[in-house]
Amino acid sequence: MNGWLLAAGITALGVAAVHVVGGHRDVVRPLLSCGLADEPKRVLHAVWHMVSADLVLSGLALLYLALTNGTAETGLVAWFVAAHFIAYSAAFLAVTLSVDWPRPLLRLPQWILLLPVAALTAAGAV
Repeated sequence: MNGWLLAAGITALGVAAVHVVGGHRDVVRPLLSCGLADEPKRVLHAVWHMVSADLVLSGLALLYLALTNGTAETGLVAWFVAAHFIAYSAAFLAVTLSVDWPRPLLRLPQWILLLPVAALTAAGAV
């Protein structure tokens, strides 16, 4: 068993839980009740669900990789999962740093949850 990938999978599922519970309260409810036109509102809502599914599936994939470590594809799949968590982190960092906010790194703190999953996964992919 690969301990790094196990830690990454557990962390990723924790991130998914925070996303589903916290995101529904802090993002989805305000989005659905705002005055935004219906079509972009529904697209953004669908994207939130898509990310929810991606986070859960990534966590499950990491757990599977941890338990079946040793196959030839483990490293490649782990690097792919690490890369997409890095991409998620970079997206949040780019958006939060592009706005003139005080203490910008804490305004969209999702990157703080996503980056450790990337680091743990990369450590397990080696």
